Amino acid sequence: MAAAAISLVGMVFHGFIGGKIYISNVNDSDMETLTKSLSIVSWHVFTIFLFASASTLIYVAYNPEFTIAVYPIIGINLLGSLLFVFLGLGRHRALLRMPGAVLMGTTALLAWLGI
Repeated sequence: MAAAAISLVGMVFHGFIGGKIYISNVNDSDMETLTKSLSIVSWHVFTIFLFASASTLIYVAYNPEFTIAVYPIIGINLLGSLLFVFLGLGRHRALLRMPGAVLMGTTALLAWLGI
């Protein structure tokens, strides 16, 4: 349930608070229109991912016979966390100041401990 809570709270902050800031920054930039559109879609796909993760983790907490459904959630969060770190150690240092790696890593760990 702790992993689900992180995903659910993350979804709210990412989708509503962060989304408002992000969309404003993207729309005010000089990127091409298609690039702006794809960037905003990518942002919200991640918000949907957070909702799907939270929903799956909550469902499995109450229906443990479906534990197998948690493994993809663990894998995606672990790989996402590693992506933040690897890109952050390269040319995208700003990613290391963002909470993504820690939150996704913690979600993966808590989900794994929960099963």
